Amino acid sequence: MKLIVFSKMLNDKTVEELADLAEALGIDGYDLAVRPGHPVNPDNVTQALPAAAQLFRDRGLGIPLITANTDLVDPTVEAADTLLAAMADAGVPRVKLGYYKIDLNSSYWDQVEATRAHLAGWGELAAKHGVQVVYHTHSNRCMGLNAGMLLHLLRGLDAARVGAYLDTGHLVGEGEEFVVATKIAAEYLTCVSLKDFHLRRGEKQNHGVKVRDVVEAGLGMVDWTEVFAELKALDFSGPASIHCEFETDDDFLTAVRREAAFFLEHRRQAFG
Repeated sequence: MKLIVFSKMLNDKTVEELADLAEALGIDGYDLAVRPGHPVNPDNVTQALPAAAQLFRDRGLGIPLITANTDLVDPTVEAADTLLAAMADAGVPRVKLGYYKIDLNSSYWDQVEATRAHLAGWGELAAKHGVQVVYHTHSNRCMGLNAGMLLHLLRGLDAARVGAYLDTGHLVGEGEEFVVATKIAAEYLTCVSLKDFHLRRGEKQNHGVKVRDVVEAGLGMVDWTEVFAELKALDFSGPASIHCEFETDDDFLTAVRREAAFFLEHRRQAFG
């Protein structure tokens, strides 16, 4: 299993600085955000992604996953083909797509069919370029917000081209155990997001409401012992992306070092 850090929160760093940080953290590379404002972005991806991948390889690091902008959902737009072509040139095997939002005023099952049609198109584009697209379990009323709903979207598609990306934090937020999610998504599971959520009661008029906070690993409600035991039982070899989307009173990089060390130790205990 490769431990990588999602570069979303590190957009101020150059590719070289990201490589330096990866070496200092002891991680295996990055889940590289290919988004506006990042060193590799939609405007320069054709040249910049292969260059970044080569620089990382020269440093003993990898980019087993990139993350596209949250609005990249249509496989027919020119940017989709450009991105996947750059991935093929760079030797980057996977990209996380954007999100299809649930419309509460429309039929859920009609939305499932529409989303499946999009994902089938992504699968065809991925096959053309020899890569894989993955869809992420994300709460806040996104289609496929847990593994049960995600398989409404993926079942019957080519798992080699369209994969499942399970998020430990969002699964807690949506009430689905990780060990249940892996059973549901087993055929499609290709990568995992490592994120901790703390759930608390908020106030809404004269009753309560669930509030979710992203926190540093170990401070929330994810059962990390169970997560890593399950990954070991599955002999999981895909990338596990450390998201670092929490707020902290410390220097952010100090918190990132803690986060990386936490997961490196859990990997050591589970995988040896």
